[in-house]
Amino acid sequence: MSEQPAPDATVPAVLAAARETLTAAGVADPAVDAALLLAHVLDTSRGDIQLKETLGHVLSDAERDAFAAVITRRAAREPLQHITGSAPFRYMELLVGPGVFVPRPETEIVAQYAIDALWAVAAPEPIAVDLGTGSGAIALAMATEVPHSRVVAVERSVDAHAWAAKNVAHVGATNLELRNGSFVDALDDLAGTVAVIASNPPYVPADAIPRDLEVRLYDPKEALYSGADGLDDIRVISGVGLRLGHAGATIVLEHGEWQGADIREILTKDGWMAAATHQDLTMRDRVTTAVHP
Repeated sequence: MSEQPAPDATVPAVLAAARETLTAAGVADPAVDAALLLAHVLDTSRGDIQLKETLGHVLSDAERDAFAAVITRRAAREPLQHITGSAPFRYMELLVGPGVFVPRPETEIVAQYAIDALWAVAAPEPIAVDLGTGSGAIALAMATEVPHSRVVAVERSVDAHAWAAKNVAHVGATNLELRNGSFVDALDDLAGTVAVIASNPPYVPADAIPRDLEVRLYDPKEALYSGADGLDDIRVISGVGLRLGHAGATIVLEHGEWQGADIREILTKDGWMAAATHQDLTMRDRVTTAVHP
């Protein structure tokens, strides 16, 4: 009679234990994270993990130890994306890690507004810029989904710029130019030529403490905080956008759900027209757009 495997070596058992550990650690979605981390360890898909769970697949000792190690890291609230080394964004899988802001699902709607505005431009090669590109998420979305465009992205952080460069090479966006510098003056050669100005800038007030440990402990602070009310960078971007954009250009800004009215006021006072705030898929105010006079 063949020897039965140890109960804790089966996929259902290790996933159940992992979910319990992550739940106790306060992880927001322990079941999803456990499945994604096991898929990462086994170099397979989440769908395959579901199949292995149904069939009671048995892990080797090495696989079980590797899974236990990543669960320990996640229970310490290290971001899931830092452990796997990647984050999904629209149609792409972006490379991420320490030193760069991990792109969030809500930013995908910001990218959509920028993409829609770029497609609406009646020009053979419309120019778009991404101010403070971070991982390159919005810039790469525009470049890949509007292939006849020219996209220029700028990032002031050396560490984040390095991640963006990896992603440009990884995705293979030949119509995207990446620059390292301040968005205040790094794009001055484009003055008056830009059709879409997009940005997911820092917008957390200086004295606000992010609820999530993953954000508080691991996201770069320069990607989070922007003055007492969180709007210092947006005030600068409004002026930069007016200088870079041509008549009729669109500015697309991500922000916190409580900041829409203040941003519309900033843009309108600066001279932007038709400032409007839009909701993300969770019905929270997330993006404000306006038109260059």
